[in-house]
Amino acid sequence: MSEDAADELLLRLRRFQSDYFPLHQQRFQDLVAEGQHPKTLFIGCSDSRLVPYLLTGTGPGELFIVRNVGAFIPPYDGSHGLHGTMAAIEYAVLTLHVERIIVCGHSHCGAIRAAYEGVPEEAVALQAWLKLATEALLPVQPCAEAMRRTEQRSVVLQLERLMDYPMVRREVEGGRLTLHGWHYVIEAGEIHIFDVRQGNFVPASLASSSGTGPYQPYVEHDGQIISD
Repeated sequence: MSEDAADELLLRLRRFQSDYFPLHQQRFQDLVAEGQHPKTLFIGCSDSRLVPYLLTGTGPGELFIVRNVGAFIPPYDGSHGLHGTMAAIEYAVLTLHVERIIVCGHSHCGAIRAAYEGVPEEAVALQAWLKLATEALLPVQPCAEAMRRTEQRSVVLQLERLMDYPMVRREVEGGRLTLHGWHYVIEAGEIHIFDVRQGNFVPASLASSSGTGPYQPYVEHDGQIISD
């Protein structure tokens, strides 16, 4: 890193303390005194173009955030080893008692492209990590349409994996937790939301909710509600 770049980072740190922090000082002090109580676990790709606070209009204390390459979720069975994402999910659900979990993928995702095209041999950990996308891949060449579909398929795959986490399933089925699958189209500035009833992604401008919401109990024709 050049000296100029390092100096720029130092200037930004100083601006935060001198300009931003005084305007929000009480909020930060409250978060220390009262602790954090975020209602949302946001699991997003590490891509620099995806900025959770901008997309959701939230501020300090409102999101518990996990970022990783591709916004992938390891299977709960441990077949891919322990991972910080698993620990974060457990902490968010069991300790923070979040009310919703968002899995957010995005357009032009480098992780999805790399899952098709491969990565350098030296990237041993990345090679193993990208196997988490294998089930979402299509048996085609990675054209623009295939990439879009795979990015969205990957989001749904992660939602399915979340339901294998016992604490997640228990809270979802108990109506205390909702799951939300998002696909951020960077060039359009719009989130496409997975609608579990339609089985596809709907632009936020046309969607009726921010995600799957609570799983609805099955209702018989006579109006009787059947639950497990």
